[in-house]
Amino acid sequence: MDAFYASVEQRDNPGLRGKPVAVGHAEARGVVAAASYEARRYGVRSAMSSRKALRLCPHLVFVPGRMEVYKAVSGQIHEIFHEYTDLVEPISLDEAFLDVTVNKAGMELAVDIAREIKHKIRERLHLVASAGVSCNKFLAKIASDYRKPDGLCTIHPSQALEFTAALPVESFWGVGPVTARRMHSLGIYTGGQLRACSRQLLVSEFGKVGNVYYDFARGIDPRPVEPVRVRKSIGCERTLERDISLRSSVIIELYHVAVELVRRLEGKDFRGNTLTLKIKFHDFSQITRSLTQEHELVSLDVILPLAKRLLREVDYEHHPIRLIGLSVSNPHEGEGQRQAWRQLRFDFG
Repeated sequence: MDAFYASVEQRDNPGLRGKPVAVGHAEARGVVAAASYEARRYGVRSAMSSRKALRLCPHLVFVPGRMEVYKAVSGQIHEIFHEYTDLVEPISLDEAFLDVTVNKAGMELAVDIAREIKHKIRERLHLVASAGVSCNKFLAKIASDYRKPDGLCTIHPSQALEFTAALPVESFWGVGPVTARRMHSLGIYTGGQLRACSRQLLVSEFGKVGNVYYDFARGIDPRPVEPVRVRKSIGCERTLERDISLRSSVIIELYHVAVELVRRLEGKDFRGNTLTLKIKFHDFSQITRSLTQEHELVSLDVILPLAKRLLREVDYEHHPIRLIGLSVSNPHEGEGQRQAWRQLRFDFG
């Protein structure tokens, strides 16, 4: 969906239409959860501090988020998806992959299905969606982001190499700001330059994910659409009322995050072996630290000491902390969780 949270707010409140809108809170410690396209023209983006957003756009209108409403609208969108296929893999509330190789409508072309779904979302829900159509999830994702808002883009397999060659590496799925900077330092700025790198080089520089970058640069993505997604992790984070660097204060906040994490693990009956600490500093830079244990991480008396051990790797004395997060991941996965690979998928995002 296009600017999903903000679009729902503009739909439900006509007075917001045509105005730069941010979902979030305007106070000093606030963060933008979503920004309308009117706000994006000023450079306002999600995850930006509210203070910076207001500097960029002084007349920005902040509205509080309504997560239950967004979840309900997401459910309505998925009902439309299921009119065509039950092979729907949710990525987030406003994004999903659909495999329409065999579809309920008996339609031959995926682009026609995408066009119909876009029309139904607009007519029934008064919202705008963008769709990408291609032969695998990576290319479908690239296509869906290509002509936002209200876009519809198809990448034929024969066009994949040409299409991705000119794309900046930042457009590649899984390449975040830190990885992009690392690629730039190696002289890699485009998909074409990434394709010129050997698998050995990419693996040596980026580890196992280098294999993924190698394949993506060639338009290769063998992952199937998985209608039932297995939860991979559970986490929580806490944005602090003020930046802190005193050890006793940091430990107290870490304790509160660990308590909340254990509560969520118990609520979802989730068990994993890897604990990850996320720290966001006062300047919005962030780091993560992880460790994996042989035993499952489920109780506070196990998780908190491990979190403290990870925290010892963080230099926060000279870099005050703004946010602390903890997550547990790496669950033991049973057999039979993956679905057979289909030939055609597309993504709404």
